Amino acid sequence: MANVQASKYLVPGLERGLQLLLTFGAQHRELSFAELHRLVAMPKATAYRIVQTLEYMGFLERNARTNTFSLGMNVLRLGFEYIASLDVAQVGQPVIEQLRDSSQCSSHLAIRDGHDLVYIARVSAAGSRINQVSIGTRLPVHRTSLGRMLLTDVSRAEFEQLFPDERLPGNAPGQVQEREALWQMVRQDRARGYVIGESFYRPGISSIVYPVFDRDGRVAAVVSIMVPFDEVPHSDRERLRNEVRFAADKISGFLGYLPKAG
Repeated sequence: MANVQASKYLVPGLERGLQLLLTFGAQHRELSFAELHRLVAMPKATAYRIVQTLEYMGFLERNARTNTFSLGMNVLRLGFEYIASLDVAQVGQPVIEQLRDSSQCSSHLAIRDGHDLVYIARVSAAGSRINQVSIGTRLPVHRTSLGRMLLTDVSRAEFEQLFPDERLPGNAPGQVQEREALWQMVRQDRARGYVIGESFYRPGISSIVYPVFDRDGRVAAVVSIMVPFDEVPHSDRERLRNEVRFAADKISGFLGYLPKAG
């Protein structure tokens, strides 16, 4: 009864337009008008007017060479606008799970909060004996390879505000102690676009880190994997690096980031 009552307020034209858009999918990426009409239950003239309207509004795109239709950028924009409004941890969690499965390494997502990096999502590799961080764990941003990548987004002035003294806080043996030395590392990391930290924070543990960008091109977070070796094995280095890069690019896309050409 409730469905009957609600159906009184439906807009037939809108319903038919959405029904036509839903015809597209993994099995039907491009369709001719004849194929579209065959797949939807509506008069041919009505289907034609709806297709013309959707094309005019950018929800359908016509391939002039094949005279077929595909979903237009306005459909994608609707999806991206919604996804970009989600929290980075929400969109990143399933991605780092996929990264863990493909790399067989524990995977993490972290952000910067002032002088600290904060882990906001993590998944452990099966059988991992590495002492894992938990969500919410904070570490000094200047002591880790993840933190170095997060610092690539700050200007020199912001960097000096974070670290006003020439000597960095703490005195962990084997780690960078001078502010200028850290700044040079950060500049190199920014130019390279990623960090491979081999026993940088903890002896015997290496990491591969890539930045996640938001729609404004700012570093919103970092994605990393933890590799249980002093050095990332050279036989696996490029494969693992590309898997982390792919995960970071995927999350960046979900956040609305569009890389500039070139």
